[in-house]
Amino acid sequence: MNRFKTSKFKNTTPKIAKKDGWINNVRAGSYSCQGNHIKASSKLVVFNTEQAGGGMLGLSSVKPGADGQWTVTHFSCHSDLVTDMDFSPFDESLLVTCSSDETVKLWRLCDPDLQQPSDPELTLRPGHGKLELVHFHPTSSGLLAVGANRSPLIWDTSRQDSPLAALEQHGDQLQSLSWKQDGSLLASSCKDKMLRVFDPRAQLTPVQSAKSLPNNKDSRILWVKDDNLLTTGFDMMRSREVRLWDSRKLSSSISSVTLGSTSGSVIPLFDDDTGLLILAGTGDTVIDCFEVTSSEPFLSQVSHCLADASSRGVAMVPKLALDVMSCEVMRVLQLTDSCIVPISYQVPRKHSSQEFHDDLYPDTAGTTPAMSAEEWWQGGNKQVEKVSLDPAKQPKSKASPTKQTPAKKELASGGSKEDTARGCSSSSSPLSTPSSSAVPSRSPSTTSGLSSGFLPSPSPTQSVKAIQNMLGPSSKFRHIQGVVMHKDTHFTNVQGLNLTTPGECDGFCVNRDRVAVPLAISGGQIAVFERSQPGKLPHTALPTIQNSVNVVDFSWDPFDTHRLAVAGDDAKIRVWQVPEGGLTETLTEPELILQGHTEKIYSIKFHPLASGLLVSSSYDLSVRLWDLESGDQVKLLTGHEDQIFGMAWSPDGKLLATVCKDGKVRIYDPRKSDAPVQEGPGPEGHRGARVVWVCDGKYLMVSGFDSRSERGLYLYSADSLSAGALATTFLNVSPSTLIPFYDPDTSVVILTGKGDTRVYIFEIVPEDPYFIDCSNFNSSEPHKGLGFLPKTECNVRDVEIAVALMLTKTTIEPVAFRVPRVKKEFFQDDLFPDTAVCWEPSLTASAWLSGINGKHRKMSLKPKDMTPVSEAPKEAPVRKYLPSSVYLEEKTDEQKKEELLSAMVAKLGNMDDPLPQESFEGVDEDEWAKYLAQIIVMGAQVVGRAFARALQQEYAASQAAAKARSRSGQQSAAASSITGMSLQEAQQILNISTLSPEEIQKNYEHLFKVNDKAVGGSFYLQSKVVRAKERLDEELNIESENKQQSEKSPET
Repeated sequence: MNRFKTSKFKNTTPKIAKKDGWINNVRAGSYSCQGNHIKASSKLVVFNTEQAGGGMLGLSSVKPGADGQWTVTHFSCHSDLVTDMDFSPFDESLLVTCSSDETVKLWRLCDPDLQQPSDPELTLRPGHGKLELVHFHPTSSGLLAVGANRSPLIWDTSRQDSPLAALEQHGDQLQSLSWKQDGSLLASSCKDKMLRVFDPRAQLTPVQSAKSLPNNKDSRILWVKDDNLLTTGFDMMRSREVRLWDSRKLSSSISSVTLGSTSGSVIPLFDDDTGLLILAGTGDTVIDCFEVTSSEPFLSQVSHCLADASSRGVAMVPKLALDVMSCEVMRVLQLTDSCIVPISYQVPRKHSSQEFHDDLYPDTAGTTPAMSAEEWWQGGNKQVEKVSLDPAKQPKSKASPTKQTPAKKELASGGSKEDTARGCSSSSSPLSTPSSSAVPSRSPSTTSGLSSGFLPSPSPTQSVKAIQNMLGPSSKFRHIQGVVMHKDTHFTNVQGLNLTTPGECDGFCVNRDRVAVPLAISGGQIAVFERSQPGKLPHTALPTIQNSVNVVDFSWDPFDTHRLAVAGDDAKIRVWQVPEGGLTETLTEPELILQGHTEKIYSIKFHPLASGLLVSSSYDLSVRLWDLESGDQVKLLTGHEDQIFGMAWSPDGKLLATVCKDGKVRIYDPRKSDAPVQEGPGPEGHRGARVVWVCDGKYLMVSGFDSRSERGLYLYSADSLSAGALATTFLNVSPSTLIPFYDPDTSVVILTGKGDTRVYIFEIVPEDPYFIDCSNFNSSEPHKGLGFLPKTECNVRDVEIAVALMLTKTTIEPVAFRVPRVKKEFFQDDLFPDTAVCWEPSLTASAWLSGINGKHRKMSLKPKDMTPVSEAPKEAPVRKYLPSSVYLEEKTDEQKKEELLSAMVAKLGNMDDPLPQESFEGVDEDEWAKYLAQIIVMGAQVVGRAFARALQQEYAASQAAAKARSRSGQQSAAASSITGMSLQEAQQILNISTLSPEEIQKNYEHLFKVNDKAVGGSFYLQSKVVRAKERLDEELNIESENKQQSEKSPET
């Protein structure tokens, strides 16, 4: 857990029930399957047993009977091993089971002391072989995710003939499935070491996938907080490990924990309300509890529980069954060989049995489904209504009938019959939700685009929803990447830095030509480095600017790259002029000294439009404006009652905003009044704050601290500060203030603190949710700050939207913030609107003071040789491919070869069609560019050897065919034998009718490109193309030689 923040669950204590509180008479099975072996509703508990070959389940209750004892009974479910089961989140008596007998069954269970139904309410026969996994949907009634051997299926129980979706077949055995809490996405882990994330309503293929698991041994996957995924499995050394993943970037985990080297798999259970994670290894006596957080260290151990017996499985009891008056935040049921052991996790609190502690129990998901399966499939995203766990707010339970007549629906016969389940309690079945009766049955024409029964292709709007569900609100910058530039551009061996500048100072400042950094040398010295002269700095003393007093803040003039204003703790502001070419000697005499403050200065800021206009804030609680041309104070602003943390000019230069330690945010109009024109409540914390204008000056964003010292961002409307913050988002607990940089062209704000390693990036929008989280940048060591350069320093060809200099202990390193794009050959005009020429003044200080307003002219960043992406040629529709079942059919070698040639010719016939990665606008969701870079950097030799092997194999395989088919002359036959391919076959592969060098080269380049493995091709196909070109080139050489010989021979 973060050392600066105390978690209310850090003292959560596991309490193993006494032996008279155990559920005995249990004979747990030891069969191998992918389920958790035990599941619980708020009322009932079911578990695997060894009876009937695993085809029977044990049944008991969560609470004991009136006599204080638990009744354990068994009922027959399947003719083979029950591999998994799950209770409906909306019906405590509805159980779904799946089995090796290839069926899924739904059961309406009764109390354990009553006779259980002999027949299920519903039986599904997917016909995909052995079934391993089954899960109810978290928000929709009657919707199941079923895991067959290699294929996940989405099934609406009201539609029994076929699944809603048969997702892409996995490369090996499916090991785990997990629905996201909001029901939009489904994640899977597989024995092929792949992690996949599906949006079943949008497409049948994964929206995210990566080969990330280091070992193919039993793995589990769960959705946890903030769109993160958690997996348990084994590392390359066969040690058990837990990994946390960002679902938007599955190529590498963001945190991991090793649990030791034992052979049993790790079963994870996660409580979304508390963020607590249970990890229990099969065959282990240890049950660990971790807290999952959205910031480092991500996984923090809370407790280590040593049980009396080894675990066969574990289950979590639903929140509604907890004893909240005892501060029980979680209850786990441990399945052992002979009993079920309840383990209660409680938070120690005073008066725990007398009052309800609402801070431990946020409202939790209720038991009423948000929608039907049909509504969900049509794109609904309603969420389950939450309920309070406060006993005083619980509705009174209504008596329910004692009998119910469920319908049994057997797919084999297609009919139905009635059967009375004696003594069973009644509950509304999600097999027929309140709206499902009005839903028309799906005919083949309405559910399938093909008469063969294939599922319909997702619509474009569904595809958009897939992206939005995956990544939250849509942002073009969600995959922004911070990249440290090449070492040739670094300043190294920077010595003697002053690391103790005040919190109101940014630490250092930059402009397009030079960098100014404070030194920890007496006399308040500042070093100035020319950006055109990077490299290793000498060990000898450097020429500096000597201020004679300690430096508290400094800033470059935005309109003069040679002018530096420095505020000292003697209440004076010194203005220095750096000579052309940089410092060659120490400067001791400033160009100008500004005096007026009576106490030391907090910070200084130049006006964004008017030249020679500076504002300063001081410990004397005043804000003063200075005209550098005359050296005079021109305005004095009052109204602050405590330390002034930060100031910011509005984009149009009319208004000045401040944030103060007295808990207020203020807006001044300096030309009209020395008092604030608006005031509003600011951050509650008193550690520091910064303010910046965003969204064309219509909003103010403040970075500060709350009353618990947690860093946060606050968004205010500039027209109504008194109404308070429109939106807030909290990040983490850290002592340093977040320093914001706002890019008005993209509305992206980049924040970091002194001593941080993480740079936070958000897109700010003027509507809910206001803050859209983007990918963060992490430096390898703590940095002292970031200084951003003008927009013209961005390389638009690499889609750089911002470039900064990062100051560390001994270096100054350029960092480029880039947005990954596929069509980088085009100018990304959606990311680069015309930018303000902010390095040129629009008016003078005297003109501004007289009431004149200015505005920066704008310029385009588009290079002359680039075409805007908005004007790029429109793409042809993406080609549709045959289903995988076609390719899995057994074919002869001749059929395979003929299909290969036909496929290559078909690709050649569609040379104008876009490549698969070009069909995406903006960022490719599979982040192909990153994977390709990894291949280039780390796997060039491997790729080369693999391609060479493919070439050799293709050569050997076609030698015999070439010898048999070569009949056109002795030289041509010899060439066919040497190259391993006949002339006719080579022409067919490259689709060449006449031997034209230009046509050969054109077709070769196209086919080699479209058969690249990165876009779905293979080395084998590429090797075919290479051999075909070699054969045709050889034939051209033969023809050329014959022609030369015929020209040389004498005429007869």
